[in-house]
Amino acid sequence: MAHFSGEDEAMLQAMLRQLFQSVKEKITGAPSLECAEEILLHLEETDENFHNYEFVKYLRQYICNTLGSMIEEEMEKWTADQNQGEEFGYDTVVQHVTKRTQESKEYKEMIHSLKNIMMIVVESMINKFEEDEIRSQERQKKTQKEKSSSYCTDNCSDSDSSFNQSYKFCQGKLQLILDQLDPGQPKEVRYEALQTLCSAPPSDVLNCENWTTLCEKLTVYLSDPDPVFSDRILKFYAQTFTLSPLHMTKEIYTSLAKYLELYFLSRENNIPTLSTGIDISNPNVTHLLKKIRLLNEYQKEAPSFWIRHPEKYMEEIVESTLSLLSVKHDQSHLVSQKILDPIYFLALVDTKAVWFKKWMHAYYSRTTVLRLLEKKYKSLITTAVQQCVQYFELCETMKGDEVLEHSKSCGIKQKTFYYSGQELQYIYFIHSLSLLGRLLIYTQGRKLFPIKLKTRKDSVSLTDLLVLFTQLIYRSPACPKMTSPGHLEDYSPASMATEVLCILCDQKECAIECLYNNTVIEALLQPIHNLMKGTKAAPNCSETALIHIAHILARIASVEEGLTLLLYGENMNSSEEKSPTGAHLIAQFSKKLLDEDISIFSGSEMFPVVKGAFTSVCRQIYGTCEGLQVLIPYSLHESIAKAWKKTSLLSERIPTPVEGSDSISLVSQESQNIMAWEENLLDDLLNFAATPKGLLLLQRTGAINECVTFMFNRYAKKLQISRHKKFGYGVLVTQVASTAAGAIALQNSGFINALITELWANLECGRDDVRVTHPRSTPVDPIDQSCQKSFLALVNLLSYPAVFELLGNQSLPNKTEYSLREVPTSIIDIIDRLIILNSEAKIRSLFNYEQSHIFGLRLLSVVCCDLDTLLLLEAQYQVSEMLLNAQEENTLETSESHREFIIDSLSVERNHVLVRINLIGGPMERILPPRLLEKGDEPYPWPMFSSYPLPNCYLSDCVTRSTDLKQALVELLEKFVLHLSESPSECYFPSVEYTATDANVKNENLSSVQQLGIKMTVRYGKFLSLLKDGAENDLTMVLKHCERFLKQQQASTKSPLLCLQRNYTSHDWFVSSLFIIMLGDKDKTFRFLQQFSRLLTSAFLWLPRLHISRYLPADTIESGIHPVYFCSTHYIEMLLKAEVPLVFSAFHMSGFAPSQICMQWITQCFWNYLDWIEICHYIATCVFLGPDYQVYICIAIFKHLQQDILQHTQTQDLQVFLKEEALHGFRVSDYFEYMEILEQNYRPVLLRDMRNIRVQST
Repeated sequence: MAHFSGEDEAMLQAMLRQLFQSVKEKITGAPSLECAEEILLHLEETDENFHNYEFVKYLRQYICNTLGSMIEEEMEKWTADQNQGEEFGYDTVVQHVTKRTQESKEYKEMIHSLKNIMMIVVESMINKFEEDEIRSQERQKKTQKEKSSSYCTDNCSDSDSSFNQSYKFCQGKLQLILDQLDPGQPKEVRYEALQTLCSAPPSDVLNCENWTTLCEKLTVYLSDPDPVFSDRILKFYAQTFTLSPLHMTKEIYTSLAKYLELYFLSRENNIPTLSTGIDISNPNVTHLLKKIRLLNEYQKEAPSFWIRHPEKYMEEIVESTLSLLSVKHDQSHLVSQKILDPIYFLALVDTKAVWFKKWMHAYYSRTTVLRLLEKKYKSLITTAVQQCVQYFELCETMKGDEVLEHSKSCGIKQKTFYYSGQELQYIYFIHSLSLLGRLLIYTQGRKLFPIKLKTRKDSVSLTDLLVLFTQLIYRSPACPKMTSPGHLEDYSPASMATEVLCILCDQKECAIECLYNNTVIEALLQPIHNLMKGTKAAPNCSETALIHIAHILARIASVEEGLTLLLYGENMNSSEEKSPTGAHLIAQFSKKLLDEDISIFSGSEMFPVVKGAFTSVCRQIYGTCEGLQVLIPYSLHESIAKAWKKTSLLSERIPTPVEGSDSISLVSQESQNIMAWEENLLDDLLNFAATPKGLLLLQRTGAINECVTFMFNRYAKKLQISRHKKFGYGVLVTQVASTAAGAIALQNSGFINALITELWANLECGRDDVRVTHPRSTPVDPIDQSCQKSFLALVNLLSYPAVFELLGNQSLPNKTEYSLREVPTSIIDIIDRLIILNSEAKIRSLFNYEQSHIFGLRLLSVVCCDLDTLLLLEAQYQVSEMLLNAQEENTLETSESHREFIIDSLSVERNHVLVRINLIGGPMERILPPRLLEKGDEPYPWPMFSSYPLPNCYLSDCVTRSTDLKQALVELLEKFVLHLSESPSECYFPSVEYTATDANVKNENLSSVQQLGIKMTVRYGKFLSLLKDGAENDLTMVLKHCERFLKQQQASTKSPLLCLQRNYTSHDWFVSSLFIIMLGDKDKTFRFLQQFSRLLTSAFLWLPRLHISRYLPADTIESGIHPVYFCSTHYIEMLLKAEVPLVFSAFHMSGFAPSQICMQWITQCFWNYLDWIEICHYIATCVFLGPDYQVYICIAIFKHLQQDILQHTQTQDLQVFLKEEALHGFRVSDYFEYMEILEQNYRPVLLRDMRNIRVQST
């Protein structure tokens, strides 16, 4: 310090100036003083020239001179320690020396000395700066008169450094500005002070102690009569909002809100009234609107950052806003003379209350807003409700033209400088509607109701308000049709009310509390009631209003609670006879629209849109099992199909436009409208396929091919399946593929071709364009993730009806040579190229032989879980022989008499498939080898084989073989069925005389599938010790008699479907099961079947019983769909949704249908899924207790499997799990109590529908 001279001071000042000049741009860009300090503190990290600054060099030299010797001593000490054997890393040495240095006395003295030096230098620089500034101001005063207006027009700071300006606003300087802003000062002085204030960084101004005083004065000066002066204050406010943190801008905002509140409360200000309206060209109104708009812009921005600050800041902003908006003038005078409140001006600048929407979005601010509304500012909600009520009453009392004039700003806000009182009332109504709509979304917001109004005796409840919103749609005036594409927003009452109601529909909790009640639904349906009666829908109800209503109804119907309300009303179990529920009314109205049996809108260009909107509502309803049950009596599928055929003919007749003709645009528009309507109708028809019974109705229309083609076109374009559907096309494809006609439609549409092409691209081709630079990783899983989706799609597709139609009577290509570019396009190609690899040509044609063949074997494993599919593939392609040959070839000769199997992924997979397809049994009756290797010396302890019989280790010892129990069951079944068959009231089918003997049927031939099924049955019966030698001939005779017996009851039919061109195409698993139950007694078995065939239960247990049966309607026969599918599995899906909703949702998320797996279980009598004793219980339960127990048992199974199903939904292999895995742990007896409850709830409906299969009424 003693050596610090004047020259040293001047040198340091020069160094500092150089440093500040170099970092000028970085500091001037800082939003606050704190940020500028941060920039300087981290300058070494961000500035590459840091070590070249003279000031930095000075500091380095100063430190070196003061501490250098001490640092060297410490380093020498540590070097000596290292030589003595203590080894330290470099970082450790640096840390220790630094710590010792900072703790030393020399370091503390250096810091103190350096601080004193810098204080002298900085204080000297500040004093010199202020002297320069005073001289500069004196020079500016001399030229003030010549450029008096320049200060008011400059919108940006001057070119001087903002960093330097930050020194300007010390407390004295700000006090000087306060004095200069005083109204007593000359105009030029005030302008200059305001210009100085606007040119300064707002953070520096707000950090001064005099800021509070300045804020108060600025608020007062906002009322200054000089518009330029008040505008500059607003610009200062705007700069502050943009550049300062919340705790600073909060003060500006609250002061501005308080100013506006006082402004509106003051009787001295000339605030417009309702009668005079608002002329925005009026300067006073313009300035007021500017202030409101500035406030509103901040309201919309603040929520994005206020959560980062203490809650009190946000509370002050919210409270000041609500306080301002709650301002009310004296209402004693006439309404027309009413002075406009602040809310009118806010509605003018933010018509849809976006500010309120943003404030309510986050819980952080929403709780504060709702608390303040409830405790202090409920009047704000009351006036909003009052405004909506007043507008609705206006619509009720005034003529249409007058109301339309009142609401003329609805279509598009026209460019105008004047808003009349009526227009202002309408704008305030829109603002109130938007605000209330947002409020109702939240539980605490709904708790603010009911609201008491002065003009009404009764309080306005939530339901009252929702009914009012609903009635606004069809009782408010219609707006002119918008023809310009520039019309971005529709402010009509109907569209605004619809928007609010749609938002409420999307909030489940809110919708349940507010919308899902009879009162609101009746209000929505009132125009339809009136139209159905032949009267006018409502005074102002237009086609547009009906479209709005349909959109809301569609949203309600797309949610479970809303659908239940439409189907059954609020009192589902009420026995009182009431008017039809919403679903019935909507269906009746839609049918009249489709049949054009309603004259009021006929000829209107909007008529097709109205029809489309209401059929879309019906689509949401009949797309569910329970909804379809309600709508079946209306035969909507027939009306939609009729309308589609009519529209299809029209689209063919559209004339080709002639070039140069004026009619080109008209023809083009007409054709687009017709095509859009045609697609809409196809989409409506397609959605019938979402349920088993709906699929039957769709096939009856004859439009299934066109519908599936339409679905594939949307799928190929990656379009959403439907606006309200949560999941994709999986369930629809699965349902369609579960029927023969559906499978053919999928093939004809190109869907199967596209699916297989995509699979081949992923499996064999890969990404050719990037393979060189980014080679594909080697798959770890048996089925690579890229192929998993295609694998599941094939599993969904290959139900037995589909397999038979696509593969029946087709031989394998088995070419001698396959081109590497030859891509499979059909299911037969996939079997040929991926599964049955019985030649070198096929193996050489695969790039990824092992991966592709494993894919094929996995697919074979899943598909063959359906025993009918297994028998078909075995009969046509001898798959087991191919697998055995492949295993034989995969051996290694270890000695002259011994060969060992090579264990690899393919041999392990083949071994698993061979055991699966050759061994019949439930979970406790057979043992399937795992597909994974084990750890240890013997990775695969399971014996492989290349010829039959199977090794005994795959046969379980845990088999129940109680013959006495079986004999008791036989006697009970015989006596029970005999008793029922002799009672005419219990017989569903008529008695059929059958006189054929064994000799008559002996020479008849069974299909190869039946023959293989007989061998499989006898093998299983012998394993169970229930059948003896010779059983094969006896079962053959029983099946031949059954074929002859059922053939007598078949109708003649001509159909392109393979399954309808011959006898029952599958094996008769029910007869096989019964034959084993009867212990191989052919006479008992056939006698029982003859008696049993008269009972209703036979239609659902014995599937061949109704194959091409004359007891079914002709259109049902032609569809090729069995009653088990369109009746039993339909109700399984319906009950599953009601009883085990999580499982039902899991199926939809997986893109799989419960009906397909249930059809597979039922068709093969649960063979391979249940142990024999449980299969007997299943058959006995259905025979003794009724056919509806077939449905209850499937529901019990799904309930039993719930946790597994949910787990496999997550792992995305639900289909594979359900088809491959046996039903472990399921016992029919464990669920009898549960099934009795189901019987009590559902038996009347199920049995009624089951009895109706003969005359399936639609």
